[in-house]
Amino acid sequence: MSLLPYLKINRLEAGCDEVGRGCLSGPVVAAAVILPADYANDLINDSKKLTKTNRENIVEEIKSNSLAWAISEASVEEIDEINILNASFLAMSRSVKALEVRPDHLLIDGNRFKTDLDIPYDCIIKGDGKFASIAAASILAKVHRDQLMAKWALDYPGYGWETNAGYPTPQHRKGISEKGPTPLHRKSFKLLPDQLELGF
Repeated sequence: MSLLPYLKINRLEAGCDEVGRGCLSGPVVAAAVILPADYANDLINDSKKLTKTNRENIVEEIKSNSLAWAISEASVEEIDEINILNASFLAMSRSVKALEVRPDHLLIDGNRFKTDLDIPYDCIIKGDGKFASIAAASILAKVHRDQLMAKWALDYPGYGWETNAGYPTPQHRKGISEKGPTPLHRKSFKLLPDQLELGF
């Protein structure tokens, strides 16, 4: 079953979502997508409900069928400076600003949003499972971030980023415990359960 194409008809809506809030390393990544009102694709769903292969296979489909799309980041340094929630808002705002088409309204995944954009918005809890544009944004952000972390895994082996994308898995924690943190680790996060001396 296809997700909803819009919240209000005849309004140019951009769906926005972010990934990486719960990670111990790497940036938080957000995407914004404006889909045509008459566009429907049963494969577009909450990125967490799709396999890695399905997510990767549908990225070009989303990009080529969108009226506009953009992917943006907030860095590890920004996360540590302004906290992960504000960094998530910042990444989403950046993705909207980067759109080549200005939307009339934003559909934000989640229950809150803060921005300096002068565009009205609605926050929609579990929006990535309800609206196609938010789901499309979640897919673009997830695939982009996973690919970033897999690339950085080559520079910093031993943390399992190629499979865990920076999330706090046992393999990731083991790498931190044995090798210490990398420049890509978030200093403001509790990297180990007992917060061992990590040499920051």
